[in-house]
Amino acid sequence: MSLTSSTKPKIALIIGSTRAARFADVPAQWMLKRAQARTDLDVELVDLREFNLPFFDEVASNAWVPSQNPGAVRWQQTLARFDGFIFVVAEYNHSLTGALKNALDQAYKEWNHKPFTAIGYGGVGAARAIEHLRLIGIEMHMVSTHATVHIGGSDFFTIFPAVGNQPIETIEQNLIPSATAALDELVWWAKATMAARAATTA
Repeated sequence: MSLTSSTKPKIALIIGSTRAARFADVPAQWMLKRAQARTDLDVELVDLREFNLPFFDEVASNAWVPSQNPGAVRWQQTLARFDGFIFVVAEYNHSLTGALKNALDQAYKEWNHKPFTAIGYGGVGAARAIEHLRLIGIEMHMVSTHATVHIGGSDFFTIFPAVGNQPIETIEQNLIPSATAALDELVWWAKATMAARAATTA
């Protein structure tokens, strides 16, 4: 793997909810536009709905044994193409969704030594769910950015369909500073870990 200072990290923006009535598409599309407006990364939307992953039922993690389920293998192959991740995080009962936890469990090596950030939404901006995500990320040998985007409180209720139902642009001035910081940090860590991974395989 040959890297230059201008090498762009490939980033996956992963939608972590699969419910038919999910709100995730609103923050996902907003964050996607923010990332696409930059010249220092390439971003691709990755929707868990499109993978239909089974509940984890392998003999062991693919850290130890190759996965047998074709859906899990396809998921791992998809993740392997990326140098970092942006998770779109809903908060269910003070934690992340079952769909996202299962997706995290369906791979291991493909997460290793790669950075991630998140955009979360809910009454407290998914703060507790993102904290749990960080703990899981540590076990996956990932690097979390310090900055993340939290859509919470009155901002969340302003744009949530059942309450204010306003476009996300109504509140985006409150989100842009943290989104910019999160993406800046993600790119920095992606380039650092890309160089480190390249050095270990040279």
